[in-house]
Amino acid sequence: RSREQLLRRTCEAVVLRALHPRTAVTLVLQVLSDAGSLLSCCLNAACMGLLDAGLPLSSLFCGVTCALDPSGAIVLDPTTRQEQEARAVLTFAIDSAEMKVLTATTKGSCSVEEMQQCLAAAQRAAETIFQFYRDSLRRRYSKS
Repeated sequence: RSREQLLRRTCEAVVLRALHPRTAVTLVLQVLSDAGSLLSCCLNAACMGLLDAGLPLSSLFCGVTCALDPSGAIVLDPTTRQEQEARAVLTFAIDSAEMKVLTATTKGSCSVEEMQQCLAAAQRAAETIFQFYRDSLRRRYSKS
């Protein structure tokens, strides 16, 4: 339920609802398997779904999950096992316009410096995800 609310708040932050008043949008995400980083995967799927539906968005967003292993090293896109062994797992939803954080969630404990390092790593990883979005859309619409 908390994952659902986080996804809803993130999507509501970027959908330009004023352009289509009294319009309901239903977003269905079905989890077929979970190999780790599930929340960031759901965020990325939600963004691509909104984009594919042609909804007007103020910006794109992506999800990035970071895990802090017991030694303090940052692991991007951790597997389920890495998440279980980590002392903290952080997931960020980052917008494409200003690379700012739309939502963030943590599980476990970390210092402020570690959180800032994870955020910086997530923002760098977001660039790659946004490039993937662009490439995917280019491939999809160039075939038509």
